[in-house]
Formats: sequence, structure tokens, C-alpha cells
Amino acid sequence: MIITDMIITDILAQNNTLYPEETAIVERIPARGIKKQMTWNKFYKTSSRFAHALKNKGIQKGDRVIQLMTNSIEWLPLYFGILYTGAWAVPLNFRFESDKILLCTQTAEAKAFIFGEEFIQRVEEIKPKLDKSVTLWLFSGPRKACPPWACPIQNFINDKTENTPPDIDLSMEDEAGLYFTSGTTGTPKAVLLTHKNLSHACYLENAHHGQTHEDIFLCIPPLYHTGAKMHWMGSFLVGGKCVLLNGVKPKWIIEAVSKEACTIAWLLVPWAHDILIAIDNKEIQLSDYKLDQWRLMHAGAQPIPPSLIKNWKKYFPGQAYDTNYGLTESTGPGCVHLGMGNANRIGPIGLPGQGWEAKIVDKQGNHLFANESGELIVRGPGVMKEYYKNPEATQKTIRNGWLHTGDIARSDKEGFIWLVDRKKDMIIYGGENIFPVEIENFFLTHAKIKDIAVIGVPDDRLGEIPAGIISVKPGAMISEKEIMDFQTALPRYKQLKQIFFGDVPRNPTGKIEKPKLRRIYAADKRKDINELLK
Repeated sequence: MIITDMIITDILAQNNTLYPEETAIVERIPARGIKKQMTWNKFYKTSSRFAHALKNKGIQKGDRVIQLMTNSIEWLPLYFGILYTGAWAVPLNFRFESDKILLCTQTAEAKAFIFGEEFIQRVEEIKPKLDKSVTLWLFSGPRKACPPWACPIQNFINDKTENTPPDIDLSMEDEAGLYFTSGTTGTPKAVLLTHKNLSHACYLENAHHGQTHEDIFLCIPPLYHTGAKMHWMGSFLVGGKCVLLNGVKPKWIIEAVSKEACTIAWLLVPWAHDILIAIDNKEIQLSDYKLDQWRLMHAGAQPIPPSLIKNWKKYFPGQAYDTNYGLTESTGPGCVHLGMGNANRIGPIGLPGQGWEAKIVDKQGNHLFANESGELIVRGPGVMKEYYKNPEATQKTIRNGWLHTGDIARSDKEGFIWLVDRKKDMIIYGGENIFPVEIENFFLTHAKIKDIAVIGVPDDRLGEIPAGIISVKPGAMISEKEIMDFQTALPRYKQLKQIFFGDVPRNPTGKIEKPKLRRIYAADKRKDINELLK
């Protein structure tokens, strides 16, 4: 029998009791032909032993432990080992450069630092500035690559220690994790989450998608991000298997679903686009794979283009679909979600998730009526405790228990919420408010366009003008005139005034890196764009 409302570390213990010899995690690395597996018992023992090793080195309840790793079979056991000590797990974005890694580590006041082989150079650059605060450097890569000043995890974890976690008094209100925002709109903020937040994410995700012990979850996004981990937690709650896939090639994704009998996959928009392109181009023949068991594809982390879902349903008509909306500050996805029963409603992000409230307000905080655009605010058990060491930002973001998301949304007459755009991404064109997502969704219906980002470019007369950075599908050719002709279906003020052809950069969670694009394309519109790209 599954017990409810457990602290998250107790869920791992429960899975070890119920399913000790069953597979908990599978890691696939297609580029190297590698596959690894770990049982629930191995998961539990590794976490327990790691917790004892940390404790023996002086890591106590309330200390902070940095985790700078790409996805691997060791990632989750080490994460839970940190939680078992009562310390805070501090997973970092593996794309952060040295300066941001240093900033995050100093903000967290971390005492221990775990890092993988890919990060040796970045960590060495900042180590001298951290040696007075970080007392323990742990290396998660192969022993032979370990720097002389760090300890390999394989040596650190003693196989002879106890196979149960240390006796640490943990409560739902205790702090558990410090997660840094992606930084796509500025400097990353430190989001402090409690054990209650993490535990709620397990029950929320399971309530939304009905995972059973037999479900197999395909996890591709980076585990440092709440989106990937919190979606996995719905399966974790019931001891379901997780398949970690290292690599995002369309064929690798479809192969993983087929060979591992995956039933649920959470995809970012670029990956779903690439899969559809590969099917269209006959690079993937769906009849070559076993996909009948794949019952659910859900997406999130950014606005989902309706055209994407319409095309997806052509190839996977019997598959359930769900849109998930959330923020790091709401402990990841699910504060608003479409719901599998509403998959025919293509466009809205949905209704408040289980245990959540949501409303749309104006600048004065007044509740807006249907079809009026304003800021989306949410309230529920996943709201973060605070922005760590940033009381001013906390007070601005959490007011009377309501989390102000910074996203512009509207609701329809039936209460479904439609995401309009980020407040910070809004373009003010001659006094008119333009939301880039609306334009991006329009252009993504074009058969030759793979991706697009719309940004505001400074204009002396109009303030800003909308410009589009367009990525063309492989093998396709499109002219600027063709784009201009296509966009005549848009109102004139929403039509692109400048067009650039190039890659659309996205972070590991699929969000367009618009600050980067603004630095390149909007820094000085008079300069030759090729000079800016050098």
C-alpha cells in the first residue's frame, strides 16, 4: 500500500522496501553505445552511504552542497544523499560559466562542491576564491580524470558503511533545495524550496498524469532543472522506472521509447519539432518502432505552439497530451496544466493544478475578466519559501501568499488560461503592446520555418520595432519576400519590420535566450549584423 504525504526521502525508502530488486533508473548514452541500470536497492544504499560520508566530513543539517553535473545514473542517488543529511541540495545549470558558478556558490555559502569531468576547467578558475568556504571537493567523473585537489566519489563513498541513512530529524517545513533560475531574463535568483515543496511535487504530478508502478518515464531534460525532476517525481512516488537519455537526436528519442517500452515522455518544443521534421523527411519510419505503449506526451517550460500539437496528433492520434506550466518559484510544473481530458483544446495552458489557485490581475492587483490580459498570479503548496538572501525580490514576488509570475496571460469564458507572453519580453511599438509569442506561433505554421524568435529592436521614432530571427528547416529555402508575403495575414503593427536568418539559441530547458539575441541583433541596429556575429 502506498502511503501519502510522506517526506520525499521516505518515498525512496518505501520504494526500496516494496521494489528492492526492480530497476529504478536506466541510463542510455546512444552516442557511445552505453546503457547502465540501477535497482531501487542500489539507489537507496548509494544515497544512504553518501549521506554518511558527507556527515563524517562535517556536513550538517542546513549546510549547502553544490551539484554541478550533467545527467547521469549517479545524479539522483547523490541528490538524495544530500537530502538525507538535512543539507540543502544546490543543483547548478551546467551551462553556467565560471563567473555564474562562483556567484551561485558564494550566494549559497556552500561547504561542499560536487562536479563532473566537463567542469574541471571552470571549477579550477574559481577554486582559489572558494577555498576558505568550500571544505570538500568531490569529483563525479572517472577516477583517472580526478584533479589532485578533489576526491573521487568512488573513493568517498565507503561500501562498508551502513545501508540505511543517518538518523536526521527532517520535517516538511525544513529547507531542502536551493535552485537558481535560468537567468534568461537577467541574473539568476536563488529559489529556496522546502521538503513540503518537493513532496507536494510528487503528489501533484501523479495526480495530473496518473502514473502507476508499471509506467516507464523517459527523462531527457537536465536534472538540475525543476521541470525534469518534478515530472519524474510522479513516477518516483509509485516506484516507476525512469529512463535517462543522454542526447536529443530524434532517432535516439524514438529508439529509447521503443526499446525501453516507455509510456510517458516529457518533451521540450525543439525536440518535438525535430521529431516531426525527421518523420516528415522519412528519416524516421514509425512502423520500425514499438510505440503502442507510449500513452502520454506532455510539454512545457515555454509557450507551446498550437501548430506543433496539431502536427503531433497527426502522427500520434491515440496518444494523450498535456501542457504543463510552472516556474522554479512554484517548484516546477503543474501550478497550471491543461489536463489530459482537455487535449482537444489546443492553445491554452489550462486550469489551476491540484491544490492551486490562479487568477489574472492588472497592475493594481484587481482581478480581470475573461479575455483581458494581465499578470498571472498563483497560490498553492508549491510556492517557494523565498528568494534566498533577497528579501526585496521576495516581497515583490510573493504578496499575500500569491506568487506573481511575471507572465502575461488571459482567461477565456470557461476559465481556461492562455499564456500571452513574458512581461519583460513585451515590445512597445509606437504605443502598441506586442507580445512576441503571438507572432512566433503564427510563423511556426509556415511549412519551411523550423524556429523563430521575435525581439524588439530600438527605433528612434517608434521606440521599438518587432524583428524576427528565423531558423529554416533542413533542406528548405525561404526568401525575405516570401516571409513578408506570408505575414500579411497579421495586423500591420504585428508584422516583422526586420528579418534575420540564423539559429535560435535555447537554454537546456527549451526557453529562447532572448537576452543573447538582443545583445546581437538589437545592440546597435546600424552595425552590420555579420560584424556583431563575429
